This record gives sequence, C-alpha cells and structure tokens, in this order.
Amino acid sequence: VVLVESGGGLVHVGGSLRLSCSAAGFTFSTFGMSWYRQAPGKARELVAAITTVGGVTTYTDSVKGRFTIRRDNAKNTVYLQMNSLKTEDTAVYYCNARRRPYDYWGQGTQVTVSS
Repeated sequence: VVLVESGGGLVHVGGSLRLSCSAAGFTFSTFGMSWYRQAPGKARELVAAITTVGGVTTYTDSVKGRFTIRRDNAKNTVYLQMNSLKTEDTAVYYCNARRRPYDYWGQGTQVTVSS
C-alpha cells in the first residue's frame, strides 16, 4: 500500500495550493479518504474528508469555504484545493485512507504560508 502526497510548498498569505494524494495497493474507490494536518507542537487534526459513495464531504470549521476535497476514483487520487491560505494553515498535510479495519497514511507534505 502506498499513499504519496505532493503539491506542498511555500506560499504567501492569500495564495493557493493544490495537494494531491496518489494511491496504490488497495481498492481506492472503497475507502474513505481524508486530509489531516499537523502543525509544530500541535496534535494532528482532520481537515477534510470525502466518502466513497456519493462523495459526501466534511470540513473542519477553520477551512470551510476555503478548502475543497475531491476524489478521482479513475486515477486513484484525492485532491485538496486550498485557497485564501492563512499563516495558521502552515502544517504537514497527510493523506489518509480508511476502511475498517484498514487505516493507511502517507508520508506527508509540508505547507508553509508566509506573511
């Protein structure tokens, strides 16, 4: 099983980034997919999630209206479009695939928002 995140980097306040997570080694379309983040000294938190069927999405309150999660089951990829970035969005962003009892994580990609 492999989850590979990409698209992180350094961006100024108000800018945008699109994270991608490419998956392999499991049946992607049957797993719920999520993005988490962890800032220095803080616990890992759920940012956004998308279900398998119907693509129902949920977001943490701090990113609602700014971030969009989307999945492409044909490409085994989940995306996180991040707009209007703030300094408090700075963190390592992790991709997660979950279908009980399976729980897979990527290695993370750094997002740094500078003022």
